[in-house]
Amino acid sequence: MRTKPVLTDEDVKIMAAAAEAHAREHNWNVTIAIVDDGGHLLHLHRLDGAGAGTAEMATGKARTAVLGRRETKVYEDTIKQGRTAFLSAPMTAMLEGGVPIFVDADIVGAVGVSGVKSDQDAQIAKAGIAALGIENV
Repeated sequence: MRTKPVLTDEDVKIMAAAAEAHAREHNWNVTIAIVDDGGHLLHLHRLDGAGAGTAEMATGKARTAVLGRRETKVYEDTIKQGRTAFLSAPMTAMLEGGVPIFVDADIVGAVGVSGVKSDQDAQIAKAGIAALGIENV
């Protein structure tokens, strides 16, 4: 058997703090969700002022990113380009803002953010991941 990396509690705390700091720096009221490689919730924080629905959307974006092994923006772009049949895919949130976390070729989790413009959600997620100091491909 081979060994594969996993997110630790400390990794989750580091990413959550960095993502939250990035959101607060821009006065963005969002929800931040972090999931493991199976899409199981490890962290969920709805900042003051974030809408109630953002909790479900952030979690959905994170799960879609990890299970699909790609940024949720890919799905959004595919649908925008006219491939509407893709809406039948078993994913819950195909809008930008979900970013998978890779360590080498292994997916270890994902960060999903909801509450501002989709590209800003993605910025927050990427800021959280960047705090781990890994090259996320």
